[in-house]
Amino acid sequence: MQELHGYFIEDLEVGMSDRFGKTVTDADVATFAGVSGDTNPVHINDDFAKETLFKGRIAHGMLAASFISTVLGTRLPGPGAIYMGQSLSFKAPVKIGDTVIARVSVTEVDREKRRIKVETTCFVGDTVVVEGEAKLMVNSRAQFTAAGQNA
Repeated sequence: MQELHGYFIEDLEVGMSDRFGKTVTDADVATFAGVSGDTNPVHINDDFAKETLFKGRIAHGMLAASFISTVLGTRLPGPGAIYMGQSLSFKAPVKIGDTVIARVSVTEVDREKRRIKVETTCFVGDTVVVEGEAKLMVNSRAQFTAAGQNA
């Protein structure tokens, strides 16, 4: 199972970073509205959205922010990490067809407590659309091995 695990706390250093990118589709917005229950017409109704300051439909802010979770759970620190908290600030809208790049950068490593803090930022082109900070718990290699997880 160790080969399925992401980084261990011993492997992490301040400054490490990774990213994930995805182009937001109409189907993504519709699916997110269905799963989350957020059917605000700014996301799903063209006629309504045309009358807003955005002049058209926008993706849910939390849909864009969910790409941060993709980085954390699959890349850095990756599988095995536990997402403990997240602050978010939504800076600009994401429109259908925009490509969102979620970037995570390690800012603190506490090996004793097995905790890290990461800066989280989502971009569309050069525009920051979401920014914040996340806290995660990360397994130690010794703890993982002692628990018999390497079988």
